[in-house]
Amino acid sequence: MYKILVVDDEEMIRRLITKYAAFEGHSVVEAADGMQAVQMCREGEYDILIIDIMMPELDGFSACREIRKFSDIPIIMLSARGEEYDKINGFSLGIDDYVVKPFSPKELMLRVDAVMKRVRASAKPSDSAPANEIIALGGLKADLTARIVYIDGERADMSPKEYELFFYMLKNRNIALSRDKLLSEVWGYDYFGDDRTLDTHIKLLRRSLGKYADYIVTLRGVGYRFDTGKIL
Repeated sequence: MYKILVVDDEEMIRRLITKYAAFEGHSVVEAADGMQAVQMCREGEYDILIIDIMMPELDGFSACREIRKFSDIPIIMLSARGEEYDKINGFSLGIDDYVVKPFSPKELMLRVDAVMKRVRASAKPSDSAPANEIIALGGLKADLTARIVYIDGERADMSPKEYELFFYMLKNRNIALSRDKLLSEVWGYDYFGDDRTLDTHIKLLRRSLGKYADYIVTLRGVGYRFDTGKIL
């Protein structure tokens, strides 16, 4: 099973998560603040990190920012706040899921399983992927093999999930993609979580694309389409 690092300044929350994680067969290590979390991630190896936002010493956002400088460990962020701004901030740092307090421990464990399945599936090498697969559309250039995007010659800085979403939409450009289709293909067929996560990542992706943001068209009641009709 998984080795989980749980970071929260509330001991009761840590104990609750530890109890349910142990019941599922996982091992858990606890930390009480962001500073400890960063240090422990530097010194040890964990399969996944569950971290609160509001903590002393170093908040969850700052801790994730530091951890992402040296580790790609999957991260689930906990917060008593469900505002879209906080979710966007978290996902832009490269977290994998966002859970609002109060939460169901059983649901949290399901989210842990879902995140780990997606991460391990994406890590498997694909023999069918062509070498140097590149899509160029006007000022947009995407190297799917190297996972690099250029916007008018400048390299774009995107989170891992933004890359996956953008590449999938590029491969299926000019096709109406339903919300369910995008969630199942980009997040996984067994995706367990808030479907508003898709809308949050679309906003992040549009922000990353700058002047090309309008090429992602919202289809009311359906989903989205990457429309190349206006790209010269």
